[in-house]
Amino acid sequence: MLFSFFGVILHAVKNDISHNMKEKVLSTLKSSETDDWLDIRVVRPLAYYCALGFAKFDIHPNTVTILSMIIGAASCVFFAHGCYYYEGMSGLWYNLLAIFLLIWADVYDCTDGQLARMTGKSSRMGRILDGLAGPTWFVPIYIALTYRFYCHHSLEFNFFGIADTPTNALIATGILFVFVLISGFYSMSGQQRIADYYIQTHLFFLKGEKGSELVNSEQQQQEYDATPTKGNRLWKIFLKSYISYTRQQEKATPQFQRLMRVMKEEFGSANNMPAEVRQELHDESLKLMKWNGMLTFNFRTAFFILFCLIDLPSVYFIVFEVTCMEIFCRWIRHRHESFCKRVADNLASNN
Repeated sequence: MLFSFFGVILHAVKNDISHNMKEKVLSTLKSSETDDWLDIRVVRPLAYYCALGFAKFDIHPNTVTILSMIIGAASCVFFAHGCYYYEGMSGLWYNLLAIFLLIWADVYDCTDGQLARMTGKSSRMGRILDGLAGPTWFVPIYIALTYRFYCHHSLEFNFFGIADTPTNALIATGILFVFVLISGFYSMSGQQRIADYYIQTHLFFLKGEKGSELVNSEQQQQEYDATPTKGNRLWKIFLKSYISYTRQQEKATPQFQRLMRVMKEEFGSANNMPAEVRQELHDESLKLMKWNGMLTFNFRTAFFILFCLIDLPSVYFIVFEVTCMEIFCRWIRHRHESFCKRVADNLASNN
């Protein structure tokens, strides 16, 4: 089956040499406006061909999502090794294998959505699973890197002039673990949560309700309350997590929530906004999409890989993710909230 899977992919690649591959790939995307340069030119084409292979064998998109979770989480075993400075060529190869698995997981994470649109098998469960993929990868990876620091920390200790004793190693690892918790459960999760929300709001401005997956927590709560517990326990757990996820997005975007309320009052539904209002919101949102993309996988992972290869993953957590990326995320939120407030004020004043 594996050889047949790759045979399908190779046949599709060969066939597309003489056809318009770009159009075929774009047809499986929500919108090219919400993907960055690397996604459009490398990741999405790879995911497209993988989707063709999975479609040939009638493999469900949710199965692909679960595969991406397993592959991404497995990379933690190899990220736990020090790189070249500490373990020589064997350490370098372990880290390169970890990087390969993480990139493979990301390709499959893109494949599931393209496969769903290709086969018409999109589902709410798929979107919830997709949101769980990142934490499923990075929780074990971040724990593995904390262990890695405990084993290999002489670069940091030498820089700060700290004696490399067992007690100091435990104390330093404990401090780093606090930053890892902040980095993973506050910084990265919050940044990617807001980035995902802005992608959906942009799709809403571009295509309306049918072209986006923009939902609110009240709708999710109503669905949760209306779903019987018997026979649906797992689904209700997923719904509960999604309600919490959506509420956090709404809490972080008060001006956008106000804009949606004003449009509902003015036009009966935000989806009924006039074309000129939709165009203004789309144009303002589009300006932020290239910056918003830097909160997602490609940009941050490039730095993550760099710091792992130079044997300083601790610097990634403390300096890059908790500090630099958090400041950057707040700037994007400020820009988005500012234009939402301006449009809402204009609509309210014209009433």
